[in-house]
Amino acid sequence: MPERFYLDPYQTTLETTVIRHDDAGLVLADTLCYPLGGGQPGDTATLTLADGRTLAICDTRRNRETREITHITAADAPRLDAGSPVTLTLDWARRHRHMRVHTGLHLLSVVIKAGVTGGNLTAEGGRLDFDLPEGMELDKDEIEAGLNALVAQDLAVSIQMTSGEALKARPELIKTMSVTPPLELPEIRLIEIDGVDLQPCGGTHVRRTGEIGRLLVKKIESKGARNKRVVVTLAD
Repeated sequence: MPERFYLDPYQTTLETTVIRHDDAGLVLADTLCYPLGGGQPGDTATLTLADGRTLAICDTRRNRETREITHITAADAPRLDAGSPVTLTLDWARRHRHMRVHTGLHLLSVVIKAGVTGGNLTAEGGRLDFDLPEGMELDKDEIEAGLNALVAQDLAVSIQMTSGEALKARPELIKTMSVTPPLELPEIRLIEIDGVDLQPCGGTHVRRTGEIGRLLVKKIESKGARNKRVVVTLAD
């Protein structure tokens, strides 16, 4: 079953129970927290215990082998007993900014038609690295205008599912040159921005491009003979 942050990335609270809590972190029966991955930071949140006490979740990670999601708590946080009921409240302001930035980076890959060699994001902004074809130049003002034109169109953002085999037959959808999607999985998630983009992605996104708000191109940096880094930020 898909995780809740995929089913509804706008859900902010959840009643759940503790599976275990040890030195590695806290594992819950269910969670809203997105784990670090694909350049997107792990979510932070607050747990409210049955007696009203609260416990901060300062990061979220996924075990690569077991696929289990672990919530990281402070080293001196009290250990919770297995079976303890808790209410998880997502740090929504931070998550929503991640969603806005992540969808904004997909728009950046639309405006700049070149292979993507790397990327990262925070709640303030993000960057993509591009392997530019010979002779291609980047203009900061043109990129910013292109981004905000797509934001202003308020395009729908939706999810499709495909298989690894089907994706192999459409390699043009894979924009990232450094990391390829896990093609061995039976299902791979695609993010579609209506009429302009379709690509594999495991991150959280807004429903429409208008929700991103105005984007600013902060700088363009050279990272090699052909590699250019474009850094964008949210205007608010």
